[in-house]
Amino acid sequence: MALSGKMEVDVEIKTSADKFHDVMGGRPHHTAIASPQNIQTCDLHEGEFGKKGSVLRWNYVHDGKVKVAKELVEDIDHVNMSTTFKVIEGDILKEYKSFKFVVQATPKGDGSTVRWILEYEKLNANIPEPTSLLEFLVNVTKDIDAHLAQT
Repeated sequence: MALSGKMEVDVEIKTSADKFHDVMGGRPHHTAIASPQNIQTCDLHEGEFGKKGSVLRWNYVHDGKVKVAKELVEDIDHVNMSTTFKVIEGDILKEYKSFKFVVQATPKGDGSTVRWILEYEKLNANIPEPTSLLEFLVNVTKDIDAHLAQT
């Protein structure tokens, strides 16, 4: 069984790709406003919001448990409207040797398609695939979409 893996999911939303990318790439702390039942806080640990190389500290609720993640903003691509986060500390690294989140918004009709890509390496073969984390991100995406529709 392979320890390295990649999972992805597409979520159709009504919000424009620009608006969604603005939140994930420039104002990730607004996810706590849009999806408070999932994201408790997103604090700046180092750097500046919206800047490559910044470090964010997330407090979130996943599978009914309060968890923490510290992530390096590895890349923000404003042309392709994608942001890459690399987990550098936290609960995820109890099961995974490495973990990256890539989120990309692509215009589609009046709205957009948000693609989440998870790239990871498990610590051992007994660790499950991060399916519930992908479901968590789908829910957060839908919450952000609903929130942006009201603004």
